[in-house]
This record gives sequence, structure tokens and C-alpha cells, in this order.
Amino acid sequence: MKPIGIKKTFCTTREAAELLGVSVGTIQLWAETGVLEAWKTIGGHRRVMRDSVDRLLHKGSDSGAPPISVDVPDKAIRPLRILVVDDDVNLLRLYEANMSRWPMAPTVMTASSAITGLLMIGAKRPDLLVTDLHMPDMDGFYMLRVLRNTPELAHTTVAVVTGLDHSEIARHGGIPAGIEVLPKPIPFDRLQAIATDIVNRGRFLMPALPVTSAPPIPQMNSPT
Repeated sequence: MKPIGIKKTFCTTREAAELLGVSVGTIQLWAETGVLEAWKTIGGHRRVMRDSVDRLLHKGSDSGAPPISVDVPDKAIRPLRILVVDDDVNLLRLYEANMSRWPMAPTVMTASSAITGLLMIGAKRPDLLVTDLHMPDMDGFYMLRVLRNTPELAHTTVAVVTGLDHSEIARHGGIPAGIEVLPKPIPFDRLQAIATDIVNRGRFLMPALPVTSAPPIPQMNSPT
């Protein structure tokens, strides 16, 4: 009689990290903050419910978006990475069209939900995160609180672009210190200044300046 395979209902933090494309430390943080359902064994080992991992993978898949692949941390010079999180797809297109023309020629990535943003931050390790606050399912307030201690965000600059005023932000519990809050409509000049400051402080690949041909050297007539 052929044995019946039983699907595991839980996984280790390392297995969850491999499935979601983030670090083990991030999985531990998400378990502690309730993003993932988990418990600890008698021996102190954390186990993650496989259903909660599958739900996060399902919610984090933007319609039509390519699968999220994990970037290997690099020390080589590379383009600036920018991740924009906003549930308005038209604004995401506007961000991408504008930012892609900036002088430093950044790599611009977008996510239409906070959950997708969490996965992309863990996998892509952006240098600049630009996020809205008012989003369905998981809002930007909660996402920022989760990310406050996320290892992948340690060297990421965060800017919030929102239509909420300071009193509304305060009613939601505020946002972590050190994050600049910018009003809508999108202040692209200020965002570009933030990106330029990041480039000036790091080692990023800059586009080569166009080579202009030198004017021809006039030929002197030989004396006759």
C-alpha cells in the first residue's frame, strides 16, 4: 500500500525565510509583531504556521508583477535602488516615470500594497523607501513600525508622502523618528534631493556623461 504523504502545517524560521526571500531575523521580527503566526517549542525553537506564510505570499503578489527574487548583498558599485509603496497604481506609474529620469539613473521598484512592500524590502534591500500611509489590508503606519527593527532596513532612508495632515498622523499613533513626512501632491524635487544626498554619501553607479566630439583643429597653411 502506497504511503500517504502528509503536508507539514508548520516550518522553521529558515524554511520560512527561504520561501519568502527574506532573512531569518526578519522572519523572527514578523513573528513577534504578528505578521506571521508562530509559536515556540519547549526547546525554544520558533515554528511558523505554513498557512500564514502562504497567505503572505499570496497577498504579496501584485497582479501582473514578476516574482520577487532575492538579491545577494553586494559591495560593488551599483545603481541606487528606490522602492515606492502606494496603493494607487496611477501614482506608481507617475513615480516610476519621473524618478527614472533623475540624473543618477536609479533602479525604481514599485509595490501596490504594504505586504508586497515588506517582501520587496527583504528581498531587494532598497536604499530609499518612499511610502504612502493610508493603504488597505496593512497600512503604512503598521508597516513602518514593523520595519523599524528590520535588519534589511538598517541602511535604508525612508520618506513618507501622504495626504494626511500632522493631526491625523498623530491620531494614528505617529511614525518612527527620523522619517521625513512630505505632503501630496508628490514633491519630486525634494525626493530627488534626498536621493542625491544618499548618492553623495555612498558608492553608486552613475551614468556616463555623453562624449562630445572635439571641434576639428584648424590646419595651418604651409608657408610658400
